[in-house]
Amino acid sequence: MPLLTIFTAPKPFTNPHIAMIQRNALRSWLALGDEVEVLLIGDEEGLAETAAELGIRHLPQVERNAYGTPLIRSIFDLARRHGSGEILAYVNADILLLPDFVEAAKRAAGQFSGFLIVGQRWDVDVRQSLDFEGEWADRLRQMALNEGRLHSPGGSDYFIFPRECFENVPPMAVGRAGWDNWMIYAARAAGLPVIDASQSVMILHQNHDYSHLPGGQPHYRLPETEENVRLGGGKLTIFKLTDATHRLTDEGVSPLPLKGEKLRREVEIFPLVRLHSSALAWLFFAVFHPYKAYAELRKRLTAPHNRKEG
Repeated sequence: MPLLTIFTAPKPFTNPHIAMIQRNALRSWLALGDEVEVLLIGDEEGLAETAAELGIRHLPQVERNAYGTPLIRSIFDLARRHGSGEILAYVNADILLLPDFVEAAKRAAGQFSGFLIVGQRWDVDVRQSLDFEGEWADRLRQMALNEGRLHSPGGSDYFIFPRECFENVPPMAVGRAGWDNWMIYAARAAGLPVIDASQSVMILHQNHDYSHLPGGQPHYRLPETEENVRLGGGKLTIFKLTDATHRLTDEGVSPLPLKGEKLRREVEIFPLVRLHSSALAWLFFAVFHPYKAYAELRKRLTAPHNRKEG
């Protein structure tokens, strides 16, 4: 029985470059060995054929929103229902994984019953099919170090957690901004250790354009992103990798020290993640970010539905 079930909801395989980098990513996951199983979720064009080609289990019946975008809640439910690993990992379908991904899951599971592992990615340009024979992991690592760029610590492109966690996910849209930030917030609110594995887990994001999205716009500009943020509890629940509680290094998992900016941030989010009070959370936000709070209040007061008709 595999230790880790990796699941994803890929984009359509109609764009040649998107198709190529997604196949690269999936083949890197399969190269991790027998401890890993892979599930492909959705019925996007070309997905069934790719699943058959690579010998990956395909689950086409996923719930979608009014825009036709698969819902995270349904994706997670399908993975939990059909996956056999005690640990689950959602990974974006353009991400190349190395063996350290599996090792991170093992180390966290050996220390905690519940947890969330997240981490930064390396952005690389990939224009051809990759070879996963021989010392493939060393070659990819060297490519990232020589040609790649470490992405800023915003959200995350992967989430590793025990199958008992995240059973109640809002109906947020995959591939749109906001839901990855909510995952970090939800883990913090549930009292789970959030482990930043950036120092120990190297993942490679294969750069691509946004031609697969409506109007070719980045996902953070789409209405579905606004809906994701609303469903996740609003702007205060936009947590980042810097909101992790622990880090994974070669020495193991250890708590992040509470000092400087980290201490200030922990005081700011205390009412939200420990007291579960949105009113106090907004008060603390206003104390720490008075200009932002004023701008948000002004925006709400001048919104069309708040204006009186003359």
